[in-house]
Formats: sequence, structure tokens, C-alpha cells
Amino acid sequence: MRTNTIRATYLMIGVILVAFAAVLVAVVRMTSAHIAQAAAPALIRPVLALVVLTAIVGLMMAVYRNVAVIRGAASPRYFKAYTTDEPPEWVERPARAYMNLLELPILFYVVCLLMLTTGRFDSVQVALVWVFVIARYVHAFVHIAFNHVPLRFAAFVAGVVTLAVIWTRFAEQNLNMHLS
Repeated sequence: MRTNTIRATYLMIGVILVAFAAVLVAVVRMTSAHIAQAAAPALIRPVLALVVLTAIVGLMMAVYRNVAVIRGAASPRYFKAYTTDEPPEWVERPARAYMNLLELPILFYVVCLLMLTTGRFDSVQVALVWVFVIARYVHAFVHIAFNHVPLRFAAFVAGVVTLAVIWTRFAEQNLNMHLS
């Protein structure tokens, strides 16, 4: 019985990732139009959307932890050294989601800053940046709301693959520019 459940779980992850790959291919095949510096807001908007998500999740972390302490579900001693009196899992979900928003997205922020600085980005890059941000929103929502690991994993992989495509396109656009 357990083997069937594992197979079904990985089948679901596979279906989600195949659907995501189809979306990613469609975005990459969009007609690329170079965006001038004047169009920088098109790239800044998704960056700000991710900053807003990070702020919301950080606030949720503080609220969840304080509510847990007030209700007696967590000890203030735990938050001093994180070694004793571990709180219920739901208390730390926003903290883990917050840490996830400070890890992988660093590479996202760097590539967006490089694209803005060089002015070398197009409508495809902007669309890919939005796909990454949406994947991070889905990942954070799943992590905090119901923490279904296969779905969270699919959202994580979607973000990683999208970020890899963004970096690959950025490198290709800038290396081709300098080699010409």
C-alpha cells in the first residue's frame, strides 16, 4: 500500500513539473523584444513583489511565534537558543519559509540587478522573472498553509529551473554582445 502512495505522489510531482515545463517553454519561445532602460519598471515590479512576500512571511513568523508563546504552545526559552522546548511544527513553518525566501532568491536579486544595470533584458526575461516570483509565492503558501511536501517540492524545483533559465539567458545575451 505504501508503495502505491509513493508512486502516486511522484506521479503528481511529475505531472506538475511537466505542466510547468510546458509553461516555461512557452515563455522562452515568446518573441523577444529588447526592453529599453525606460522600461526598467517592468523588471522592478516582480522584484518588489518578491520583497513584499518576504516582508509578509517575516511578519507572519513574528506573529506565529508570539501567538505560540502567549498561548503557551512555545516557550520563550526555545527562541533564545533554539535547543530546548521545541514548539509545535506549525509555529516554525513561517520561519522556515522566511529562510527559504532569503536563500535561493539571492541569486534572483543579483541577476535582476545585473539586468537593470546593464540594460540587457527583454520581454522574455521579464516573463521568466514573474514565473520565478509566482513559484516562490506558491512555495511559501504551500509551506505555511498546509505543508504538503510533494507540492512544495514541485514549486521549489519550478523556481530553481526558472532561475537557471534566467541566468543562462542573461549570460548568453551578455557574452554574445561582447563576442560580436
